Amino acid sequence: MKKIEHIGIAVKDLKVSNTCFSSLFGKPPYKTETVESEGVRTSFFEVGPHKVELLEGLSAESPITKFIASKGEGIHHIAFAVDDLAAEVQRLKEEGFVVLNEQPRKGADNKWVVFLHPKSTNGVLVELCQDAE
Repeated sequence: MKKIEHIGIAVKDLKVSNTCFSSLFGKPPYKTETVESEGVRTSFFEVGPHKVELLEGLSAESPITKFIASKGEGIHHIAFAVDDLAAEVQRLKEEGFVVLNEQPRKGADNKWVVFLHPKSTNGVLVELCQDAE
């Protein structure tokens, strides 16, 4: 793994949260987008060399909406950048980690993403991401 790519935070209202985090960071998000395949609307903030992603569910069936219903707003996942997503997924499977989606999906911020089940990562949802080319 190369680095922490971003920290994802589940929010009820992206507009309200963008205002809050814009005040906190002293600047607006650099990108806002909808990712229909994941059922989310997102915004990204740069904080030094790192990023913070805010995620709002698009419907009651969205994983983010369900997360908020059970745990409330807050940190949802941590994402790590990798050079070769397929190789990293294979390595982690061999190490015993449980992969939630073996086929990479198109994620936000022009990335391919794969998630690791929190039961195999001490309760933390881990996202692996690789730049889409």
